Amino acid sequence: MLEVLNPATEEVLKSLEQATEDDADAAVARAKRAFPEWRDVEPADRSRLLRCLADALESEQENLARLESENTGKPIGDSRGEMAMVAETFHYYAGMPERLLGDTIPVSGGVDFTFREPLGVVALIVPWNFPLTIASWKMAPALAAGNTLVLKPAELTPLSALEFERIALEAGIPEGVVNVVVGPRSRVGKRLVEHPDVAKVAFTGSTEVGKDIMAGAAGTIKRVTLELGGKSANVVFADADLEKAAASAPVAVFGNAGQDCCARSRILVQRGVFDEFLSLMEPAVTGMRVGDPFDEETEMGPLISADHREKVAAYVLEDAPVAIQGEAPSGAGFWYPPTVLAPVSNEDKAAREEIFGPVVAVIPFDDEEDAIRQANDTIYGLSGSIWTENGARALRVARRIETGVLSINSNTSVRVPTPFGGMKQSGVGRELGPHALDYYTEIKNVYLSTEEG
Repeated sequence: MLEVLNPATEEVLKSLEQATEDDADAAVARAKRAFPEWRDVEPADRSRLLRCLADALESEQENLARLESENTGKPIGDSRGEMAMVAETFHYYAGMPERLLGDTIPVSGGVDFTFREPLGVVALIVPWNFPLTIASWKMAPALAAGNTLVLKPAELTPLSALEFERIALEAGIPEGVVNVVVGPRSRVGKRLVEHPDVAKVAFTGSTEVGKDIMAGAAGTIKRVTLELGGKSANVVFADADLEKAAASAPVAVFGNAGQDCCARSRILVQRGVFDEFLSLMEPAVTGMRVGDPFDEETEMGPLISADHREKVAAYVLEDAPVAIQGEAPSGAGFWYPPTVLAPVSNEDKAAREEIFGPVVAVIPFDDEEDAIRQANDTIYGLSGSIWTENGARALRVARRIETGVLSINSNTSVRVPTPFGGMKQSGVGRELGPHALDYYTEIKNVYLSTEEG
């Protein structure tokens, strides 16, 4: 049995039977049987069904938010925002079935045109940090394009995915189109990756697991979309609005208790304002409310598990340069205080590895070239921010930083209509926006001869 815990209390929320390889096979078989009918649903009708699902998700928003907070420990305000985004994502892609356009291509002797066709059964493997939100980024475009799916949520956080399966069926999505299997990656995930009837795998998680998935998919030449780890740089130049940058920097790291692949967990600050920036940042760190996820004032909850807390704590040893540290509750729950390490070298372990917790490394830089060099000196390239009042510099630096998503004078990474994904070892492919549909469809080219005789 799988015991699903509340990380804020360590209480068991639910005990579930773990799926096996046979269960994964059965889910794929259901999705395969449902695929021809779903593929052939008229675009307008598929749009209508997805709008009904989006409306149902809006109606269930509070229930889903409370379930997500119980299962992940994230503050209820954050969960409400995430569930609103889930509904928004389905509303957005509900408009896409009638916009899956092909091309006509001028050729000699006839007419050439293209179709965008669904892939078939897609397997979606999602992490525990944003369980239903990240699942929606995959499910909505997959369904809009006419695919059927098998969703494997993380073992730690399966509850919102199971609720989604119920909501989708009640909203009119045909049986077999959406299938959820809850089981270990080592068995269920591996089987989905290698299954011959699965046409594509979309995965969000660590870079190391992403490598395994890419290797496993090679056996059947599956399409893959991988959104992997990050060690994003938050670059603060001396001419920036330092008060605004310093006030927002902690949120960019400690949101979701730092369990975010987009976290700006390296803050690069120009040397001349380094001390001033730390001083301005301190009240935002020490004043962060860490505690009960259902307290409306809470800004940060616990980490997801005891094992993960131990991993995070290992980066903050006795000799670590702790410059600022907030407070966290004692007693039951997997708590860890927001922690700022400074000054840190870009060569230090805390600056190179993805900690995935509320620990940030603050690193000095000398000039624009030094900032770009240090920002790019990582295997990752997912997200990041640039703070400067010089518009030309902002664009110069943005063009040269090797990362998939950048914000200027802001720390936000994700918007439903815009593409999201990484460079280097932060992943392959893009999610969200119209670009996601490219990764759930195949281009078919057709030539029609118009020659006589």
